[in-house]
Amino acid sequence: MILLNGKETAAAVKKEIAAKVNEMVAAGERPPHLVAVLVGDNGASKTYVANKEKACAEVGFKSTLKTFPDTISEQELLDEIDKLNRDDDVDGFIIQLPLPKHIDENKVINAVSPMKDVDGFHPVNVGRMALGEDAFLPATPYGILLLLEHYGIETSGKHCVILGRSNIVGRPVANLLSRKAYPGDCTVTMCNSRTKDIASFTRNADIIVAALGVPEFLKGDMVKDGAVVIDVGITRVPADNPKGYRIAGDVEFDSVAPKCSYITPVPGGVGPMTIISLMKNTFKARELKMAKK
Repeated sequence: MILLNGKETAAAVKKEIAAKVNEMVAAGERPPHLVAVLVGDNGASKTYVANKEKACAEVGFKSTLKTFPDTISEQELLDEIDKLNRDDDVDGFIIQLPLPKHIDENKVINAVSPMKDVDGFHPVNVGRMALGEDAFLPATPYGILLLLEHYGIETSGKHCVILGRSNIVGRPVANLLSRKAYPGDCTVTMCNSRTKDIASFTRNADIIVAALGVPEFLKGDMVKDGAVVIDVGITRVPADNPKGYRIAGDVEFDSVAPKCSYITPVPGGVGPMTIISLMKNTFKARELKMAKK
């Protein structure tokens, strides 16, 4: 069993991006600029944004954090997005979710310019991805592809079972792994909470991507020997320790890992790859802008 180490992989990709940024700056160009928009005082969102700012510093990007109170109106937020769309110094920006209940998240996502949508959530990018055209890919699915590629895991002709059908992970991962490319060329089965006898699917899977959001759902008796298991889940569950909780994935690691050829740990697997994917999308946005000069 080999651990798919997201921290080590992300560190290697960061070095590659940093080298390219240095070349860009040496050629007289400004570095990529990523803006994060944070609405309200959500602790988890603050942590995510701080990690993204740290990653920007490590690869040489310029980063800006725009914070707004949770009392901001929907129209005021849309006006701020319009400013970012028109700001030529900004290559990409993200709207940290979730947003306050009085703001329509879909309306906000749709307001972001597809050319600056480095989260890969805009319908234009989702549509281009589905058609196999060049697009900004959603960060977590993109991170999974990068992890598979880094470890040279064979995907062509493999049966991949996706647990979960969210628009952020399940659906795009299914689309990307079924495309005619590497990583890809898989035969994909997508299961969800209504699927009957999920174990009958997972036991026949060469690759399993667990993204249901149910702690330790995938057990050892649900996995065949030699399977590759990607655990996207991350949930706090009660534990008898000073913190009062521990971090659990969607996979029961202790029973599943001994049967796997490769498996991601939680934490330290998919999480770091999500952030590095955002860095790659932002660098790409900068390159596309430079190409239009």
